[in-house]
Amino acid sequence: MIVMSIAGVDPSAGAGVYADLKTFQALGVYGTGIVTALTAQNPYKFFSIKPISPAYIEEQIDSVMDSYEVEFIKTGMLYSPEIIRLVSEKIKEYDLKAVVDPVMVATSGGDLTKEDLAVALNKYLLPNSILTTPNISEAEKLTGMKIDNEKDAIKASKNIKCNSLITGGHLDGINTINIDGETTIQKQELIETDNLHGTGCNLSAAITAYLENDNDLYTSILKALDYVYEGIENGNYGTLIAKL
Repeated sequence: MIVMSIAGVDPSAGAGVYADLKTFQALGVYGTGIVTALTAQNPYKFFSIKPISPAYIEEQIDSVMDSYEVEFIKTGMLYSPEIIRLVSEKIKEYDLKAVVDPVMVATSGGDLTKEDLAVALNKYLLPNSILTTPNISEAEKLTGMKIDNEKDAIKASKNIKCNSLITGGHLDGINTINIDGETTIQKQELIETDNLHGTGCNLSAAITAYLENDNDLYTSILKALDYVYEGIENGNYGTLIAKL
């Protein structure tokens, strides 16, 4: 029951690797963490970012895989095309099943990437992944399509390079799930709150944990959406982990 997060570090622990590890623990799996970048941020403000070299990221991944049997991983903020290519190569090398959170901008407002990563994600990472979990803005970047309504979201989901969950916090709570070309809509009532820091990180981590717990992909998505919804509903310090 061992999984892996490959993402950045948020010192406030609401997002990134620290948040992923808490979600893994809360859902009963052992989490390992590969650091792609250090950031200075909190739930309300982004200060700076310092990326880790691709060579050292590779060394981290290899060190974990040398000791543990990992099947499911999640990726978060990967910062550069070089890191995306590296992670894609490692997914193939170790036959990993990846859930990709295509993080490009922090909830607290900072640009978390060296440049537009959509091309690299589409070319290298998504074709080698089992799911990606973009929000509306990220889905627009991945597909080059404008998403203003449910119909747009469905169309966009069919143009993403792997199975997808387009989260709809900015689209009246409409979540668009596309698995093997079949699209379903899952709606959640919107919650008026500022406790949204790290929601995407926690969602993709929860999906990864539920997959490790022998749920199928669709069930894992539904359970993870409920898990994060409960966290938002009860959060006091950013997104409070729902069941920790």
